Amino acid sequence: MRASPGLDSYLPFSTNDRSSSVNGTWGPDGVTFFIIQGLDSLGQEKTLLFCILLLGYIVILGGNSMIIFVALTDSKLNSPMFFFLYNLSFVDIIYTTTTIPSMLSGLLAGMNTISVPGCFLQMHFLIQLGVTSRAILTVMAYDRYVAICKPLRYTAIMTRPARLLLIVGSWSFGVFCTLPATSMAFQRFYCGPNVVKHGWCDPSSVRRLVCGDVTVDNFVALSCAVVALLTTGVLILTSYILIGLSVLKMGVAQRLKVFGTCAAHLTVVSISYSSASCVYISYRVASFPPEVRIVVSVVYAALTPFLNPMIYSLKNKELRESIRRTLSSFRPAAVLPNKDVNTDA
Repeated sequence: MRASPGLDSYLPFSTNDRSSSVNGTWGPDGVTFFIIQGLDSLGQEKTLLFCILLLGYIVILGGNSMIIFVALTDSKLNSPMFFFLYNLSFVDIIYTTTTIPSMLSGLLAGMNTISVPGCFLQMHFLIQLGVTSRAILTVMAYDRYVAICKPLRYTAIMTRPARLLLIVGSWSFGVFCTLPATSMAFQRFYCGPNVVKHGWCDPSSVRRLVCGDVTVDNFVALSCAVVALLTTGVLILTSYILIGLSVLKMGVAQRLKVFGTCAAHLTVVSISYSSASCVYISYRVASFPPEVRIVVSVVYAALTPFLNPMIYSLKNKELRESIRRTLSSFRPAAVLPNKDVNTDA
């Protein structure tokens, strides 16, 4: 049986050839595609990982699609909280679709290649959607702050134009924190090797393939990441500090109600930022093998979108009831058997 070509077969013949960029295209002397190494060293365990990822991706699509559907069709879920929730679910679907299908194809085919422009598009949407989801979580924290601390003015503040403006602002913030780093990476020269040691076009992994000094690139990428994380993190923390100060003035029954209102959001925020911290630690610890970094990144990319529908469904009675009604409406109506009634004249 013929052996499959290794990674070295796909590498440029010379690492001294520099890629040329003319009108945004790469010449034949430079890298025209990247190879996503992924978890190629797992061997037979790739089949198990493929099944786990596929099952998780199906759950992510199903759960978040259900939230979007019930939020758009159920008139009882017309509050700002559900408006922001289905926007978050929409972002989660696109975010996981940017990464997981590509990794699944790599596990199935054994070799995953991507064009240079496709790699940068994946990189851009990966960062942008990650920042946008955190911005929407920040908006949801602000919504909880207004609902608890300013209940009499809630409807006047969270109007439909205000909600739309907050969502547009979340997407714009994601673009603002993404464009500098991805545009700089797009303009760099890649002369080989072209193997990305990650499960997808991870920004830091792609920067290692640049033929030249990337000190400025690293500084810009780090600055954008700090702005994104600190801005959203500080605003979320501030919202809950103000909520906590208001709760201290409430009775026990009101405190329990506030906790029930904020529990789902707090859980999602805690999972999101703790998993992001694990990814950061895995990159900073040099002793971690690349496979560990990839697995941690996959868990980070899939964990929050996977758990979001479950957490909000369990913690929110209105959403849970709406999902139950929706599922009940799809059940076929029970057909009762015809009963012959014999009547004697």
